[in-house]
Amino acid sequence: MSKLFIELYLDEDVDVLVADLMRARGFTAITTRDAGNLHKDDDEQLAYAVNNQLTYFTHNRADFEARALRYFADGKTHHGIIIAVRRPPQDIVRRLLVVLNNVTADEMINQIRYI
Repeated sequence: MSKLFIELYLDEDVDVLVADLMRARGFTAITTRDAGNLHKDDDEQLAYAVNNQLTYFTHNRADFEARALRYFADGKTHHGIIIAVRRPPQDIVRRLLVVLNNVTADEMINQIRYI
């Protein structure tokens, strides 16, 4: 099934204000707390995002680049990973909006974007 809009799953290390600000702009943004996944390991977090067709958003570049490579090598599909440098939540949202307003959910499949 084709999806137009990217829906986000925010890693535990991302400020929850980012989710609030994205929701205020009409986007779906689920935190690990929202999902009941606090303190689960990164593999479980990414699996949750995959199972729910969510694009994973994190600050953890090294670990999630490696996970994306592993998914690719294993022939598995993820719904995109967005990696951001730590910045104030308002700056992150401004950068996220560039991606979410220009890239569809289908275009994010198996992609990594850096903001």
